[in-house]
Amino acid sequence: MTQDLRQLGNAELRGSPGSVGELGQANPGLLVSGFLCHFTQRASMDRRGTSGLVARPPGGCRAKSNRGAAQGNTVASGMDLERVVYGRVRGVEVPRHYGDPGAEYEAARKGLAMRDRSHRSRLLLRGRAPITALQGVLTGRMPGAPVVFREGWVRAGIEYSAVLTPKGRMIADLRVMWGPDPEEEGLFLDVPAPAIEPLLAHLKRYVPPRLATIEDVTADSGLLTVLGPEAADTLAEILLGSASHASEVEGLAEGEFIEGQKDQDDGLGTSGLRIARTCDVDVPAWDLFVSASRFGEVWDSLLKAGAAPIGAGVWDTLRVEAGRPAYGGDMDESTLFPETGLVDRAVDHTKGCYTGQELIVRIRDRGHVNRSLRGLLLAEGPVPKSGTELFREDRVVGGITSVVESPRPRGSGGGGPIGLGYVHRDVSNGEQVTVGSAAGPPAGVRELGPGWFSV
Repeated sequence: MTQDLRQLGNAELRGSPGSVGELGQANPGLLVSGFLCHFTQRASMDRRGTSGLVARPPGGCRAKSNRGAAQGNTVASGMDLERVVYGRVRGVEVPRHYGDPGAEYEAARKGLAMRDRSHRSRLLLRGRAPITALQGVLTGRMPGAPVVFREGWVRAGIEYSAVLTPKGRMIADLRVMWGPDPEEEGLFLDVPAPAIEPLLAHLKRYVPPRLATIEDVTADSGLLTVLGPEAADTLAEILLGSASHASEVEGLAEGEFIEGQKDQDDGLGTSGLRIARTCDVDVPAWDLFVSASRFGEVWDSLLKAGAAPIGAGVWDTLRVEAGRPAYGGDMDESTLFPETGLVDRAVDHTKGCYTGQELIVRIRDRGHVNRSLRGLLLAEGPVPKSGTELFREDRVVGGITSVVESPRPRGSGGGGPIGLGYVHRDVSNGEQVTVGSAAGPPAGVRELGPGWFSV
């Protein structure tokens, strides 16, 4: 298991080009309560007065930023940044680990951890009829307006969806939720970084400006994921004022968020701070959407509460353990959406027409795909790279898309390499294939689902 833990920060994942923004800590005089409420003011804000991060902030990159020169280390206070190891994952430069990936994994599994995921892109659609504008673009349902569930807090749904070409190939997968104003129709989109450019091009082509305007608000907002068995209690204590409210955090299902509507009298103000449940990793986890100006404040509060920052290596280990594909690695513009196994989660079969619907319905009712995303139990030894072909005898029957080292036991054995990949429909779940060649090491093929690699 020790060897498994050492490998966690070095998982090899193939990526496609993407972009990443750099978050800074705003001057206290410029703090804004809501995670989106200051977007309309940003043109008048003097960014030369902001203080950014040192050269390598958590979740940032070394690309140029419009937030001014780095002057402080607010977000990463108390951390040894010299130990942070960076790398490109699915086209985006992010921290792979913060010096000890084994300790990061243990924190996520047994305690409290957090990951800056602000490199993901965020869009805001507003105007006369944003929901109508996207109805024929997205495969899934449209979110409803938030409702008050306790004083100062509202609750609403999040819809997972996809954007497809007319032939059913992927442009993006994304999460759709109500915008920052509960009283105004608007849509907030959370998008994988590798998908943002093709998605924006598609939306500009198919969304009428008379119905909705599209604004990229990535640089003005942040996304911080808090995970581990202690996460709910910690979030309740820091954000809701008491650990006694942990049940309200734990009670969120994937596809729900709560958001503060006014600041507390003391402690960390929560106006506009959005808490959403995510099941993208194999531990309890919640996403925090927060304004860039308040990101450092939230990060520091969690750091003081004992949260261990984790990098992309541990995150992807937990993601593959959960059996969740990532855009830019496990799926891209060449992927037919039904191959991913995400149709039941992302498609509303009761809605009207949307782009790509013909293929989705045809495969659902009368056909099948020739390959599908499966889990792979890989043999001990050199870890194969993503893109490695899978064989049954002399025939290529698939390929690997993600590979990680998992410390968790597999069946009756110990941990080891596991992965995701596309496998031909002729290969049944439970069968073995070989990796790299007909004489390569074996790999067990499994159907994805909770605990898929432990059966």
